[in-house]
Amino acid sequence: MFLKNKIYLCIVGILCCKVIVAQTPNIEILEQGQKTSIRGMSVVNNRVVWVSGSNGLVGKSLDGGETWNWITVYGYEKSDFRDIEAFDENTALIMGITQPAVILKTKDGGLTWKKVFEDTANAAFFDAMDFTIIGKDTLGILIGDPLEEQFYHVLCSNAGDNWTPRDTQLNQHLPLLQKGEAFFASSGTNIVWLPMRKKNIGHRYATAFFVSGGTASYLYSIPFNSNKSIPLSLIQGKQSTGANSISIDSKKRKGMIVGGDFNNDTSTNGNAAIFSFDKKNRIVQWYQPTTPPHGYRSCITFMNEDHLISCGTSGVDISKDGGMNWELISKEGFHVVQKAKKGNALFLAGKGGRIARFVYK
Repeated sequence: MFLKNKIYLCIVGILCCKVIVAQTPNIEILEQGQKTSIRGMSVVNNRVVWVSGSNGLVGKSLDGGETWNWITVYGYEKSDFRDIEAFDENTALIMGITQPAVILKTKDGGLTWKKVFEDTANAAFFDAMDFTIIGKDTLGILIGDPLEEQFYHVLCSNAGDNWTPRDTQLNQHLPLLQKGEAFFASSGTNIVWLPMRKKNIGHRYATAFFVSGGTASYLYSIPFNSNKSIPLSLIQGKQSTGANSISIDSKKRKGMIVGGDFNNDTSTNGNAAIFSFDKKNRIVQWYQPTTPPHGYRSCITFMNEDHLISCGTSGVDISKDGGMNWELISKEGFHVVQKAKKGNALFLAGKGGRIARFVYK
């Protein structure tokens, strides 16, 4: 009897060890060596992944990252495409940050690109864009660095085919940014749409949240309501400090913001904040992580309702308890991490054309 129990316990121990091993998070490098720093990523599903970066390069995979097709966008060979939004394997938009500050769209898988929006102002600098489906429309928003300390944003309602021109008169009614306050073009994720429940479908029921950094760090929203100007507890005061990325889980009505100081990328000082919101998309409570991410982080995304992943130049962290405690799983630097819009695949990208996949092994 003793022998049987001993054998049984050994078997249980072996199985438990296998389960633990199977649940070990791992970063698998899929691609590297391209002469580009990747900050834009859009994961359509578990197989279709688009990325964009410096030197006019766009990459696309149709097999879950196993192989990549690289495109140098003709006429924009020197552009830095720091954000990309893909709708399928053929349709995507890329954002060139400055000189020219431009949005291009392809409908043939990247073979040709059409200019759909451009701002020729010398000081124009685009930071991020995001899209959401509201009814029959695909609503988009682009934010840029402030011009004369005024908000810079333009909108579209047809998946980026046409954009409203910047309305200087409208912007005069929006809150002024502080001197030295701006938005980081670090991963294309410092803005996110939060639509209301389906029964309330309509343009006015979608709220866009976005976060700033620099000399001041705030959370803003459009339409402007009680959230219009909320100071953040993140580190601020220098051009290298403040919020970089925001992610929201609408089911749990919870969001998280990360950033820090990219000139001191191992510091955990003021690099994260958690918030909750009500049914009208109003912020109701703030929390500070017990164990924050292990350094400056340029991007964050929810893996599911409780698990999050965040990355930056000093490493990658995961949280299994809604962002309260973070575990460093890699010291490999990445700029952006994104989950599949339809699916559960997670990909990361960074300098040197490095692209990776997050898996549990």
